[in-house]
Amino acid sequence: MKQSAVVLLSGGLDSCVTAAVARQNFDLALFFLDYGHRTNLRERRAFHDIADHYGVPPGHRLATGTDALRQVGGSALTDRNIPVPDADADRNDVPVTYVPFRNALFLSLGVSWAESIGASSVYLGAVEEDSSGYPDCTQAFCDAFARAVDYGTRPESHIRILTPVIHLKKHQIVRLGVELGAPLHLTWSCYRNSDRACGRCDSCILRLKAFETAGIPDPIQCES
Repeated sequence: MKQSAVVLLSGGLDSCVTAAVARQNFDLALFFLDYGHRTNLRERRAFHDIADHYGVPPGHRLATGTDALRQVGGSALTDRNIPVPDADADRNDVPVTYVPFRNALFLSLGVSWAESIGASSVYLGAVEEDSSGYPDCTQAFCDAFARAVDYGTRPESHIRILTPVIHLKKHQIVRLGVELGAPLHLTWSCYRNSDRACGRCDSCILRLKAFETAGIPDPIQCES
């Protein structure tokens, strides 16, 4: 019998492929956090669609929520008074779509659940090099968090933080997903819309370029 691994599944491309990687060696326990972001309902639907695709039972799905990050604010994803900008290839600073320290909260809750159910690992679909430049998607951040997990959990838990796509380019993630049969057609990436992807935000542009570079048609249509 396989051990279980918690996968932090947002419903996006990177986390979907991460789940496909985890599934090779573990039974999946899928975790979704609604943090009051713009496309939370659409992403929750993608989460359950992907879970259905992999036959993950209800007891191994945890879709929960918190209003804390929306109340903290400071991000275009949680504050509707801050517009989501079009992608800017020349930008060098951290974009306004960064949600302050979000992945720390995701990982904290994922580790809590993992320890509760006896899972040995927590998977995060962070991408360092070919992403929007979020500081909580770096290898250094994930390594530091893993050390905190060692100190802050029961000695016998031994929960690992695994980031299998963190050093891949986006088009490599697409190709890996296709190779593993990941349900990329069920994913959602747009920061703005929940009906039809805008095709202009950072997340949409990164996705579109990834599929184009991979030479694979994107199964999700965008606004023209």
